[in-house]
Amino acid sequence: MGIRYAICNELYQGWEIGRVFAHARSLGYHGVEIAPFTLAEDCREIFPGRRSAIRRVAEAEGVEIVGLHWLLSGREGLNICTPDALVRRATAEYIEALAGLCSDLGGRIMVFGSPKHRRLAPSQAYLEAWRLAVDLFRGMAEKALRAGVTIAFEPLGPEETDFVNTMAEGSLLVREVGSPAFKLHLDVKAMATEGRPPHETIKLEGGRNLVHFHANDPNRKGPGMGALDFTPIAAALKETGYGGYVSVEIFDFSEGPEVTAAASISTLKKCFERG
Repeated sequence: MGIRYAICNELYQGWEIGRVFAHARSLGYHGVEIAPFTLAEDCREIFPGRRSAIRRVAEAEGVEIVGLHWLLSGREGLNICTPDALVRRATAEYIEALAGLCSDLGGRIMVFGSPKHRRLAPSQAYLEAWRLAVDLFRGMAEKALRAGVTIAFEPLGPEETDFVNTMAEGSLLVREVGSPAFKLHLDVKAMATEGRPPHETIKLEGGRNLVHFHANDPNRKGPGMGALDFTPIAAALKETGYGGYVSVEIFDFSEGPEVTAAASISTLKKCFERG
């Protein structure tokens, strides 16, 4: 199967979810990635009937619900690597609930970015935070595996968080957790902070653990809406044998969903044809 394209639903601020699915499909996207906070403040308040209804609407519109991202957005007091055992337990319980939501919606990927929820505590040693995160994710990966979901951990730039800032650190975390349900996610905007072109970072990873990919420009807009050439990125993904979704995630909504969604997929299709 060739590269499949998805788009993250928070771009469509205020749109009913069925309209999001229909618009994405009309532009040629194969999937939609959902930010749970767009459905409810607490994912446990999205009850079975609504989950089934959302899944049926996606199927009727001919798009796949790829999975979830922005997992802990709006959830205060959670952290994966805090020394506070009660907070870690609450965090693990919420991630487990998200895995259930993801599975119920028909999704298979949970992108763990959540920069605020992985910051080190004041004067906490990095190695302690690392040990605690590995322990938490080993437990979570077992539960995700049973739910048929993969946790995709996202390295983020140092301006966003102080825990796992590079592809190399993310790959090491994946190896230490050591589960088929815990893999690597890469994001173009985040990779741009590593001091090398993003396509070189992709090649260094070599496709060993990469399970999901976010396409955006370092200017926080969509692919093709900034200065970055996506052709080398497309070529690197193809060269390394990447077979997952390329999902558009943007942070500057000023152009509006119609313009952003159309420009992004147009750029991606052209670059993957050339790459």
